[in-house]
Amino acid sequence: QVQLVESGGGLVQAGGSLRLSCAASGRTFSSYNLGWFRQAPGKEREFVVAISYDGNTYYADSVKGRFTISRDNAKNTVYLQMNSLKPEDTAVYYCAGTYSYARLLKYVYDHWGQGTQVTVSS
Repeated sequence: QVQLVESGGGLVQAGGSLRLSCAASGRTFSSYNLGWFRQAPGKEREFVVAISYDGNTYYADSVKGRFTISRDNAKNTVYLQMNSLKPEDTAVYYCAGTYSYARLLKYVYDHWGQGTQVTVSS
């Protein structure tokens, strides 16, 4: 069973930056596909970004050019660098993972973290 633990959330002013981390435990991390989702109050959870086991990345249009996902297989960790943050980026951010590339492409994930709050003030 894979466990995902997010960290790095917090309060930041608009235009600022934050870096989220997601540490994974369990099976072979280098074969693992990971993504970030977010959920704002009163809204449905939405896809933000994903990275495949071999480094392909997929971004939601709303974050392209501002957010960057990366992974460090030696540390079993995936990162989300968020720049030029906007108040509308305020949400709980969830790390998710799956060993299936097909499920990654369908935004279907098997494992989820507990989430970390990101608040962007105007």
